[in-house]
Amino acid sequence: MSAAPSGTAGATRTCPHCRETILESASVCPACRHKLRFSEPGAAAAVPASVPLRVEGSFRNPDSGAWEYSMVLTIRNERGEEIARKLVGVGAMQPNEQRSFTLSVEMQAAAAGGKRTRPY
Repeated sequence: MSAAPSGTAGATRTCPHCRETILESASVCPACRHKLRFSEPGAAAAVPASVPLRVEGSFRNPDSGAWEYSMVLTIRNERGEEIARKLVGVGAMQPNEQRSFTLSVEMQAAAAGGKRTRPY
């Protein structure tokens, strides 16, 4: 989670719908996809986010017994130091069941005038 003060690049808040920690600048929650703020009439449209990373994959349990899985996401900085680690989900798969996963990173420019800070 970011330690950036309110109004700076990387500042966070809690989504009022799902209670996830999200960027303060978000107009749509990336977790629950609820709208958080509406554009003023005549205001410039927000620049769409780029998606520099998107990985999709799936796996099937080929075994005759149940298997359990844990999905863990780790974020590291340029020095390899861990800055966030989240257990995203857990579950079990019966024989011949399949699960699909998608990981995407969405990026957009910070608001004009916002200070650039490091969140660690």
